[in-house]
Amino acid sequence: MGLLHFFKSYPKNDNLEWLGADMHSHILPAIDDGSPNVATSVNYIKQLAALGLSKFICTPHIFKEVYPNSKKTIQPALVQTQQEAKNQNINVEIYAAAEYMMDVDFLEILKNEEILTLPNKYILIEMSYAAKNNNIEQYIFDLSIKGYKPILAHPERYNYYHHDFKKYQRFKDLGCLLQLNALSVTGYYGKEVKNVALRLIQQNFVDVVGTDLHHQKHLDALTDFTRKGKFYELLSKCDIQNKTLFM
Repeated sequence: MGLLHFFKSYPKNDNLEWLGADMHSHILPAIDDGSPNVATSVNYIKQLAALGLSKFICTPHIFKEVYPNSKKTIQPALVQTQQEAKNQNINVEIYAAAEYMMDVDFLEILKNEEILTLPNKYILIEMSYAAKNNNIEQYIFDLSIKGYKPILAHPERYNYYHHDFKKYQRFKDLGCLLQLNALSVTGYYGKEVKNVALRLIQQNFVDVVGTDLHHQKHLDALTDFTRKGKFYELLSKCDIQNKTLFM
């Protein structure tokens, strides 16, 4: 199968060209709960490029208790992936940042380590799904004071906010951008997450979109939804800033 076949074009509403850059994924090899090896990483990138994405800012977890990553672990995985994509003549841009868990260990990271950011000092942050972080506003404030620009990953998935919608407005008021997971609008994570995602879209609270891709099942669901034109239909009227901020 030739590369041109893999990159055949689709109508705009049937691809992700309008999004341009994926700024949240776990496709670097063997460093978190995402891709297990370089071959799989490049296969994911090839399939996402066929959907119209042309830039990838990979964001492996940095969570000291589970995934104690740093630039020392992430950079080699990035270089391996870039080289293999080049070897296969896949003409896309591949970079790395990180997805930081907001917990007590992060304060030590912020003080002592180089922070891996998206372009222009945007930083992707997350919280536990299990328990509310009562200090999240302080973390956002501390990051902002140091010149970083926080982006909260998948706010629609924190079920403790589902009945406290004012919290999303509070994040926006603090200058924190909100990043929607593409699969949230498909019902992949459940009906309640889907409903919250749709409400965030309706209220124009969504600033950027990421795949949060971990495995082939994610990719298959994303591909199916995208090819049907439904993803473009939902988000085409929103002020999604992936291209503006990251390309």
